[in-house]
Amino acid sequence: MTLAPLIKLNDGYSIPQLGLGTWPLDDDQAATAVVQALEAGYRHIDTAVKYGNERGVGNGIRASGVDRSDVFVTTKLDGQFQGKDRAVEGLEGSLRRLGLEYVDLLLIHWPLPARDEYISTWKTFERLQAEGKVRSIGVSNFKPAHLERLMAETNVVPAVNQIQLTPAITRAAEREFHEKHGIVTQSYSPLGGSGASLLGAPILTQLAEKHGKTPGQLVLRWHIQHGLVTIPKTADPDRMRENLDIFDFALDPQDLAELSILDEGPGAGNDSDVTGH
Repeated sequence: MTLAPLIKLNDGYSIPQLGLGTWPLDDDQAATAVVQALEAGYRHIDTAVKYGNERGVGNGIRASGVDRSDVFVTTKLDGQFQGKDRAVEGLEGSLRRLGLEYVDLLLIHWPLPARDEYISTWKTFERLQAEGKVRSIGVSNFKPAHLERLMAETNVVPAVNQIQLTPAITRAAEREFHEKHGIVTQSYSPLGGSGASLLGAPILTQLAEKHGKTPGQLVLRWHIQHGLVTIPKTADPDRMRENLDIFDFALDPQDLAELSILDEGPGAGNDSDVTGH
């Protein structure tokens, strides 16, 4: 059984470098997918309040027979839980639905800077971490400017920033900022998202043939070699195994240089100053 490598977080815990994304599965679908993923060797499951499948994720973990301590569980609190200690209620609800005593990683789902509540929310996160209800705390969709303010006004540097990231949306400035401050970059929608044309790019087809892999495996390997944590989403057990089968080859410098033509520039992808929930 293949297990993903671990990456050390700035708080001393470790996160598996490849996990299972569970959006947009419902509870029943998520439970089945989590069982299948854990059987295949996954040890990292990503969910969120907004996904509406935390109960299914928890059911899947228990049904799998894999010990809870061996599964890294991430959930995220969206805008309804920002400000005025609302995150306390938010995490309590997540733990109740998951049927867990703690989560390994709790994220602020979006900064929502127009609401100006992510600083107070982070201070609540710090307290929840100190109380042992969550091991690591992080953010999602934060820009360097959001992170700079957060670090200036609070005490704990986020362990993770989960952002939209692919070979076409490389977020080079964000990744450089994260590395400078000891924040792990986590990629969501790493294969380009629903209906994306990324996997049909000719350079990916060529390199897939060269390495005897699929275009999707090439893209996931790109994430791994850049030191990113990545959470491809699928409910197909064959695809789960395929996505995990990326640790027996490596892209060489020429491969990586050729893949750089996919980069659409710093303006590609969502803009979390104006989007989010």
